[in-house]
Amino acid sequence: MGSYKYVAINKFGETVTGRIEASQETSVVERLRGLSLVATEINEVRQSSLFGTTKAKASVKIGELSLFSRQLAAMLNAGIPITRALFTLSKQVSNKGFGKAIEEIAQNIEGGASFSESLKGYPKLFSALYVNMIQSGETGGTLETSLIRLSVQLQKAKELRDNIRSATFYPLVVMMFAFAVLFGMLFFLVPVFVGFFPEGTQLPLPTRVIIGMSDLVRNLWFIVFPLLIALFVGLRAYVRSPAGKKRIDSVSFRLPIFGPLVQKSVIASFARTFSTLLSSGIAVVQALEASGAASGHTLVSEASKRAGEKIQEGSSVAVPLEESGIFPPMVVQMVAVGEETGDIPEMMDKVAVFYEEEVATMTKGLTSLVEPLMLIVVGILVGGMLVALYLPIFTVITQI
Repeated sequence: MGSYKYVAINKFGETVTGRIEASQETSVVERLRGLSLVATEINEVRQSSLFGTTKAKASVKIGELSLFSRQLAAMLNAGIPITRALFTLSKQVSNKGFGKAIEEIAQNIEGGASFSESLKGYPKLFSALYVNMIQSGETGGTLETSLIRLSVQLQKAKELRDNIRSATFYPLVVMMFAFAVLFGMLFFLVPVFVGFFPEGTQLPLPTRVIIGMSDLVRNLWFIVFPLLIALFVGLRAYVRSPAGKKRIDSVSFRLPIFGPLVQKSVIASFARTFSTLLSSGIAVVQALEASGAASGHTLVSEASKRAGEKIQEGSSVAVPLEESGIFPPMVVQMVAVGEETGDIPEMMDKVAVFYEEEVATMTKGLTSLVEPLMLIVVGILVGGMLVALYLPIFTVITQI
């Protein structure tokens, strides 16, 4: 699939320009003809190795996308045409790549494309969930409402992500500091202590291990550090791969301390997305599968897909969710009540609010719990090394 810029004439005789996605140039002509446009010039946008197109380079933060959605909804609600609103927003956003993409989207709409169709050309900026909700809003004539719901959804997702980051930031910083201190001691402190040991002294096993590690790091640092970097890169690639992510997700809910936090954040994200999609008029099966994918958790995504398949076979929504064993009983019961009352979106919204508050509360509790644990870990690392280095000195003094 390539990207093509075009110049065309519409049915009013006006010249319009834009960008369109197509497999080949002939497809562009056919699509433009379907939009009542006569192409006069078509050029493929080629991506060089050094400088990519806007789609390749642009990225957007979740907070920026939430603000964009809210501002666009306000401008549309005030009666401003969508192309004019988009051109205005493209000039006032601080993210230049995002602004350029918005401008190109406005040009596509001027060329006859719909808003949702234009967004599909920027998958790195606008997720399938975002595009589906916009498309639903366009179809139902409730685009402003869809944008407001998207803004709320994105803001809640940002708050959830910020809470998780605040809970994990401190432990990561402390562990990085602990390893930095460890390598510093192996490089500089251990050689000094080795000079204090009389020749022929029988060194304890912990001391020999520490000295061996110091010799390895100091003499073969050009091998050790590249290996550590390669290990880090390899682990990161594995965690991001489908197999690695599935493996990590399979144990994430059972992790000590952090497991319940991960589970509550995933369920909150699932419930919030499910509620938003159903409120926007998306079908239950499609909303369920999209919510599972948006949760970012492999097991929840797979359970949602299986539930969708069973719903298509005639099952209720709550039964397959309960059979999966992934969703807490509270979620299942709220879905069941929502089915009975015909208001699943409202029930899911209450579930999302409950778990979002739980995540915020757990984050504060975890911070106060993790701080002393991290201090203990650092104390064991540093203290254990010092004890191992002082053992031979104590032995010599005792013998004397």
